Amino acid sequence: MYPLELVTPMAKDLTDFGFDGLSSAEEVDKVLGSKEGTVLMVVNSVCGCAAGNARPAAKFSLHNAAKPTKAVTVFAGVDKEAVAKAREYLLPYPPSSPAIALFKDGNLVHMIERHMIEGRTAQMIADSLMAAMNEHCAAIAE
Repeated sequence: MYPLELVTPMAKDLTDFGFDGLSSAEEVDKVLGSKEGTVLMVVNSVCGCAAGNARPAAKFSLHNAAKPTKAVTVFAGVDKEAVAKAREYLLPYPPSSPAIALFKDGNLVHMIERHMIEGRTAQMIADSLMAAMNEHCAAIAE
């Protein structure tokens, strides 16, 4: 487990932007177990690729006209129970942090694993997310 004073600013990077932080298995089940709507989920991490690519990409993707109903995050190495439950929903993909997933009506429809984050720019990752949102999410007027 990482010290809270280390991870709090990293977690707030997403929660201050409007992502709901999920810290228990029950919270994850409530959101990802829903059979209605779309959910963008970020498995946050302390690594450099989370800070430089994953979090910026996830935030930028929400500027798209088509948006998920909810945006949530769990933090690997911090919210152990929540991350373990989230990883059940991410099967058959192996554990990966960071990772970004899009769910529609309770089904995983788009997955970006760590190896797809490393070596790619935040814009490239955001473009992939926005393409998935255009396919699976409704446009929401701002």
